[in-house]
Formats: sequence, C-alpha cells, structure tokens
Amino acid sequence: MTGDDRVATVAGPGPALSRNGDFLVLWSSQALSVTGNALALVALPLLVLSATGSVTQMGVLTAAGTAGWIVSGVLAGHVVDRFDRRRLMILTDLVRAALYGAIPLCWLFRPQIWLLYVVAVLAAAFGMLFQVAYATVLPSLVRRDQLLDANSRLEATFALSYVVGPVCAGVLTAAVGGAGAVGLNALSFLVSAAGLAVIRLRPPEEARAGTEPVLSGWGDLLAGVRFLWNSPILRTLTLLLSALTFLTLGATDVFIYYLKTDLGQGDTAVGYALGAAGIGSIAGALLVPRVRRRFGFGVAWLGANLVSGVAMAAVGLVTDVPLVAVLAATFSFGMTAAAVTSVSLRQQITPDHLLGRVTAVFRTLHSALAPLGALILTAATGTAGVRAVCLAGGGAVIALVGLGVLSPARRRHPELTGVS
Repeated sequence: MTGDDRVATVAGPGPALSRNGDFLVLWSSQALSVTGNALALVALPLLVLSATGSVTQMGVLTAAGTAGWIVSGVLAGHVVDRFDRRRLMILTDLVRAALYGAIPLCWLFRPQIWLLYVVAVLAAAFGMLFQVAYATVLPSLVRRDQLLDANSRLEATFALSYVVGPVCAGVLTAAVGGAGAVGLNALSFLVSAAGLAVIRLRPPEEARAGTEPVLSGWGDLLAGVRFLWNSPILRTLTLLLSALTFLTLGATDVFIYYLKTDLGQGDTAVGYALGAAGIGSIAGALLVPRVRRRFGFGVAWLGANLVSGVAMAAVGLVTDVPLVAVLAATFSFGMTAAAVTSVSLRQQITPDHLLGRVTAVFRTLHSALAPLGALILTAATGTAGVRAVCLAGGGAVIALVGLGVLSPARRRHPELTGVS
C-alpha cells in the first residue's frame, strides 16, 4: 500500500469540494477579505513612506504588526479551543473593520502617523486570533484527505487577490491617497463577517469535548509546545521557519523601497509590480498538491524555500523593473507553495481538540524573531543598499534549506508515523 493509499483510507464521508456549499461560501467571502488585506499591505507602507520618507519607519510598522501578532498568539490557542470558533472569527472581522475604518476618518481631519502603528498592532493581534480559528475551522468543513486541495484552492484564490489588491492600492493611492485605499480594507472585513455568519460547521472527526482538563492560558500554551516538541517534523519546521521568517518578513518593504527609491518608480508602478508577484503565488498554490503527491513533503517544502532564496538573492543583481517583478513572482511562488505544504501537514497530524493551541504556538514561535528581522533587514537596506541585503538574505535562506535536507523535513510522508 502506498503512502497516498494509506492517507486515503482515513477519509470520512463528505461532499466533493465543488459541491460543499459551506466551503464555497468561506472561499468566496475570504477571497474578498484578503483582497482588502492585500490592498492595505501596500497602502499602509506607502502612507508611512509618503509621510516620513524613511524605509526604516516602514520596517518599524511591519515589526509593530508582527509584535502584536506574536503577543496575541500566547492566548489565541486557548481562546479558539475553548469558545465557538465561527463567532470568534466574526468578532475579529468586525473589530478589524473598525480599526482600519478609523484611518480614513482620522485623515479627513489631520493625518496621525501614530494611529497607523496602533492599528498595525491591534489589527495584527486580532488577525492572529482569526488565523488560528480559520486554520481550525477548515477541518470541520472538509475531509482530512481534502485538506491539501482545499488549502491549495484557498491560497490560489488569495494569491489572485494579492494580484488585484496591490494594483488597486497603487491606483487608488495615486488617485485618492493611501488613507482612502485603507478604508476599502475595512469594508472587506464586513463582507467576510457576513459570509461567516451563514456557514455551518460539521462535528470534527475527533470529539473535542472531554478529551482533557481545562487549562489556563499558559497551560494551553505549554500543551501546544509539548505537542510540537514531541513531533519531530513539527519541531523541525518550527525551528527552520523561525529562521526563514526572520530573513524574509521585511522583503516586501525592501522590494517597495527598491522600486520607489533606487529605480524611481511611482505608486502605480509599485502596485503593478507587486501585483504581478501574486501570479507566482497562484502558480505555487495550484502546483504544490501535484508536487507533494508525486515527490513527497520534503521535496515540496524544501524545494519551495530554495526557489524563494534564489529569487531573493537575484533581486540584488537586477535593475530592470520587469525583471524585479518576475523575481518577486518567483519569490512569492516559493513562499506560497511552502505555506500550503506546511499548513496542510499540521492540520493532518494534529488532533482537533489541540489544533487551535498547536496552530497558535506554531505561529507564535516561528514569528518570534520576525519583528527584529524586519527591522534589521530594512535598516540594513537603508545603509548597505538593496543589493547587499538581498544577496545576504537570499544566501542565508539557501543555507537553511541545506540544513533542512539533513533534518526530518526531508521526509516523503511525515504525516504517517514511522514512515520516512
């Protein structure tokens, strides 16, 4: 019996993805929400850059958001595993709509740069809560053997949103200003909340109630840590992703700075260039299920990160805007393919009653050094230049892939206990 056959035998009854109405509603509503997020991803840094002219301040904004993400992760798993997950997601959408909506309202009277940092921290904190709940909800909408394909479709659609979003951000920022562009993100969260209000979650494959005693927030964090530590593959992925996220979190800021400052491009050109990078994400999301089924987890995950490292290094060697866009697309291809592979594996091997805590701990731990990494990357860009930073960062990513080849991350079927 092959590894794929063994996985298929554990599949439970359920409709195909194309006939699963609740999955389709989640898919479509989140696509609109992520389009707004993609718009804000470009609009917020452009707001900071236009107000301060500093790439370092762009890095501070990114670091502030990541810090809020990390702090929220301490208790996110406890909250998600103890309360109604769908209602939590709706609540976080409404809060983020209010936060992002405050920016254009404030800008009507007088721009306040401090508000961008406050929104970045709080929106990221509630975003962490949403993302943890989102990862745990998917196994309650689709079968376990459908998770890879479901994540692939979601990520491909989200990647398409990251094509449309940055283009819209560049055009809207040039036309009505960054604050107005950010306001559209607030509306997207309201759409997401409306979609979540109508979906229904089926009971998980494992019973959640009565599986273990109710713990404190710190106890829940430690429960997630113990599960990660006792799983060789999740332990390895956490360590490797911590270093990879440290090296790559600030890459978007560096690309924006490179296009705006070194290559002298306007906001519209930045939006189109980053939007083109989303094509790479779409390709990565759509191709990775086939790659993983044929070559296994190790080749899919390590290969995807290798592609990203090579692309990041190559950005420092080119000055042509179309080539920068192609390399950004290649970088996004690798990042998305690796993300789909990683999250699908975690959902496959983690029991439902622990999935919230394990997801929160995984995200918190591998993001712990990310704010420092974003600050260092952007500060180094301002002093040493884009070329040196991209070559050094890309080379370090490639070196980490080499370490991964020597670790459990190289395994073909880590989801099968005892199978390498």
